[in-house]
Amino acid sequence: MQAARSKVAIIGAGSVGSTFAFSLMIGGVAREIVLIDTNQERAEGECMDLNHGASFVHPVNIYSAGYEGCEGADVVVITAGAKQKPGQSRIDLVQTNAEIFKDITPKIIKFAKDAILLVVSNPVDILTYITLKISGLAPNRVIGSGTVLDSSRFRYLISEHCHLDPRNVHAYIIGEHGDTEFPVWSHANIGGMVLAKYCPVCDEHCDYKEELGKIFEEVKNAAYKIIEAKGATYYAIGLALVRIVESILRDENSVLPVSSRVNDYYGVNDVCLSIPSVVNRSGREKILRLELSELEQEQLRHSARTLKDIMKKVTV
Repeated sequence: MQAARSKVAIIGAGSVGSTFAFSLMIGGVAREIVLIDTNQERAEGECMDLNHGASFVHPVNIYSAGYEGCEGADVVVITAGAKQKPGQSRIDLVQTNAEIFKDITPKIIKFAKDAILLVVSNPVDILTYITLKISGLAPNRVIGSGTVLDSSRFRYLISEHCHLDPRNVHAYIIGEHGDTEFPVWSHANIGGMVLAKYCPVCDEHCDYKEELGKIFEEVKNAAYKIIEAKGATYYAIGLALVRIVESILRDENSVLPVSSRVNDYYGVNDVCLSIPSVVNRSGREKILRLELSELEQEQLRHSARTLKDIMKKVTV
């Protein structure tokens, strides 16, 4: 059940932060939403625009504030940071956004010691790890948006190819939210049938292995294409964040591929990356132990090594 007075603080009132606030408002998930941004005028303007639609949604109090606005928040969602530019990878942002997180994390913790922290800014896995270390919070209370959006893209593209409702496609992208992410083909299924058994008997009569490979490449490069076309991605990630936050506020025990610190998982230790995990009021309750193929196990270890190598170059 939803808490009687749930509060969400959003750090960063840019495209992602404001779109998430709008999605959260429409969904009726929180009763109180506070926008916090170094550009106070921008935050105030976003709040004004949102509040003008108050008569069309469930009761919600939306306002801007300084970091003191984090006080009493159930979830603090961090979208602040440098924006990914056309031709730039998520990893290219690492040192710039690491410096920003070194500054803002202590300010958040000063007022929100009991909150769940949800990191969205890129590179999300590395910034989740940095936030965890700086905040001193328990690992279950610092999570990243991870591959929740990537997995949604994956499900949508499979559904488009198979002419099915995406809600009936169950498939995950795991590992880094970035170039070393990979699909868990061994568990991807439609209506309970794994793809390896579903595809040969469907009506498409395609070379399904080749088509599925193309689908994954499209998933991996989707953000680059969108940024090239319109400058930023924000609609789908806004909805993905609502899904994560409602799982926390409503104590749903939902399984979502959020990014969190992983230990003793197929030889992967002390790194934040995405694995399907149970998400509830405590944050990330537990990580599911998937039965991965040998190839998938090596892909996971490769993803973890890549992230660790990058972390070595980051000054925290």
